[in-house]
Amino acid sequence: MPAAFIGHGSPMNALELNRYTAAWRAFGQSVPRPRAILVVSAHWYINATAVTAMALPRTIHDFFGFPTELFDVQYPAPGLPELADEIADVVEPTWVGADVDSWGIDHGTWSVLVHAFPDASVPVVQLAINAFEPLEYHLALGAKLATLRERGVLILGSGNVVHNLAGMDPSLGDKGFGWALRFDDHARAQLFEAPGDAVRLREDADYAAAVPTPDHFLPLLYFAGLAADGDDVEVLTDGCTYGSLSMTSYTLGA
Repeated sequence: MPAAFIGHGSPMNALELNRYTAAWRAFGQSVPRPRAILVVSAHWYINATAVTAMALPRTIHDFFGFPTELFDVQYPAPGLPELADEIADVVEPTWVGADVDSWGIDHGTWSVLVHAFPDASVPVVQLAINAFEPLEYHLALGAKLATLRERGVLILGSGNVVHNLAGMDPSLGDKGFGWALRFDDHARAQLFEAPGDAVRLREDADYAAAVPTPDHFLPLLYFAGLAADGDDVEVLTDGCTYGSLSMTSYTLGA
C-alpha cells in the first residue's frame, strides 16, 4: 500500500480546485482502496503519542476567521478502533494511548481527504504527534509503522515542509521567498538520497526560518521513516505559496 506526505496549506484548499487539490484527487483515484487511512496531522500536536480509537470520529473545525462554508464541511468517515491495538503492537516498546472521545478528524486530515477520498467511506484513524519528543523519535516511529502498509493501511503525513505563518505575504501568490525555496529543495534532495537521515535537515542554514515551530514539519519525518524502508519517493506536486508556505507533496510506492 502506498504512503504519502501532503503539504496541505490553508484550510481553504478543502473548498478550492487548484493544481494541488487536483493532484490529491489523482492520487486517491490511482491507489488501491485502503483498508484504512492512518493520518499524522500537524494539527494534533499534544503531550503524548496517541491514536483515535472511536467508531465515529467527529469532524473538527480547528481554525477561526474563515468563511462559513468551510465550517459547514463534514467528513463523516468511520473510524477503525481495532487499528489502535495493531499500532500499539507494531511500535512496541513505544507507548501509544487510545483516544476514544477527545479528538476526531481535524482539518489537516479532512482538507486533503475531501479531495483524495471524497466519498468518506474508508475508515480514518489519526496519530497524535508527541510534542515532547525529539526529531529522532518521530523518524523512528514512522519507520516502525511501515508494517501497517503490508496490512492495507495507507499512511498519510499532512503538514508543510516550509510553514512560516508570520512570514506570509499573500501578494506573492504561488511564489516563495529564496530561503523557502532553498529549504524545500534541500528537503527534496534529502528524501531522494537518504530519507533515513532526514533529521539532518535541522542543520540546514534555512531551517530556523522554514521551521519556526516543528508541528508542520514532523509529519515529513514520519514519511521519511517509511521511505527509509527502500521504496521510491516521488514528487506528487511542488511549489510554494504566499512566500513562506511549501505545498510540496510526496508519494511512496505509488
